[in-house]
Amino acid sequence: MTYLWILIGLPIGIIAGYFYRKFVAEGKTKQAEELAKEIVQKAQKEAETRKKEIIIQGKDEALKMKEEIARDNKEREQHHKKSENRIKQREYELDKKNEQNEKKIKQLNQREQEINNLRQKVSNELEAAKMELQRVANMSEEQAREILLKKAEGEIEYDLASRFKNIEEQMKYDAEKKAREIISYAIQRVAVDQTNDSTISVVPLPNDEIKGKIIGREGRNIRIFESLTGVDLLIDDTPEVVTISSYDPVKREIGRIALEKLILDGRIHPARIEELVQTAIEEVDQVIIAEGENTILELGIRSMHPELLKLIGKLKYRSSYSQNVLAHSREVALIAGTIAAEINEDVEKAKRAGLLHDIGKAIDREVEGSHAKLGAELLQKYNESPEVVNSAESHHGDVPYNSVISCIIQASDAISASRPGARKEDVQAYIKRIQSLEKISNEFTGVEKSYAVQAGRELRIIVKPGEIDDIMLSKLSYDIVRKIEGEVEYPGQIKVLVIRETRAVAYAK
Repeated sequence: MTYLWILIGLPIGIIAGYFYRKFVAEGKTKQAEELAKEIVQKAQKEAETRKKEIIIQGKDEALKMKEEIARDNKEREQHHKKSENRIKQREYELDKKNEQNEKKIKQLNQREQEINNLRQKVSNELEAAKMELQRVANMSEEQAREILLKKAEGEIEYDLASRFKNIEEQMKYDAEKKAREIISYAIQRVAVDQTNDSTISVVPLPNDEIKGKIIGREGRNIRIFESLTGVDLLIDDTPEVVTISSYDPVKREIGRIALEKLILDGRIHPARIEELVQTAIEEVDQVIIAEGENTILELGIRSMHPELLKLIGKLKYRSSYSQNVLAHSREVALIAGTIAAEINEDVEKAKRAGLLHDIGKAIDREVEGSHAKLGAELLQKYNESPEVVNSAESHHGDVPYNSVISCIIQASDAISASRPGARKEDVQAYIKRIQSLEKISNEFTGVEKSYAVQAGRELRIIVKPGEIDDIMLSKLSYDIVRKIEGEVEYPGQIKVLVIRETRAVAYAK
């Protein structure tokens, strides 16, 4: 019975379980489909939202790009307007210059017309005088022409001399006034102390006993010291001092530093001498480099080749006419910069050229040639500008100038060299220059006496009043100045003063 129920219940359970799973599965499927639909709908909504956000973001970016393009266009438009304004300003300046040139041309045409009228007047007078002479004196045409030409030449020469005098006086007055203002302003702003260098240095000793140590056994120490430094040690009877002698100031400085270190150390023997001399050489090299860097820093020069900096520093130990060359070069640079600023030239380039104009003196004892030529070669080697190179090469008039900067350097160099107390001059050269000035002036016709005064900076000339009148004085002074400039070398400038004096003497009895 039990098996029967089992056989009957088992199929019924299987069928019931089948229908149960079917209904349950269909329910879950529907739920899944509904869930899927919800997910799809949600995804569609999110996609729509994202789409709208992307569209809005794209519109914002497009608006920003549009604004940037508009801003760029506006900046370009402003730049174009500025360029147009600059072009208009230049056109205005050119028009103004053209107007000035036209005025000058008109003035020249007027002067030409005046000259033509004067020529015509002279021609008419000559013709009238010719006819009158032929009628009254019964002269030949050639004779009358000769007389009239001499008369006309005298009148024209006198008239030209008179005009030349007036023009020259006005030009001299204007040029001298402006030049004096610029140069005095430059000199007032520049106050560089000048030091006179000698060929010896004196080193104090703590006592006279150390002199024996310096000399060493059989003079061994002093010989080694002199051979290493290239100087001469003078140990004489002067108490507690040793003199170092050398024409090379760099070697003299090395010797001074090394000797002071030896005296302070107290151990004076060949090995120690060699060691301290090498230390002194390194110290002087450092001082040279630091001096070059400090110099361009003080002058406001932005950059320079390292080798040129070393050569500038070496000028600290170089003298010319007993004047320190580095101090002179600094002064020339400052004066040149001031003058350049006054006439609207490149101030930094003028300072650079002024500082480097004597750079050849740093090597002229080592290489053959003039310091001007050597300096120009050095500056060209280290890629300095053509104006700076020419300033070094032409500052003594050996070659022509190629720029206003070169002329400024020549003038600044003369100012620095001729300033009172700047340098000493050789007596023989001074006497020779005085004699040359007086000789040149005495060669001119009508000169009675001439005197070079104020250390050769003024030449006073007394003329014969019967041969030179007041009008011809200016022409005579001009001719003498031109000849002095062509034949005499001198620092600064020379004033030529021509004096004409007439006296009438009578006695009452």
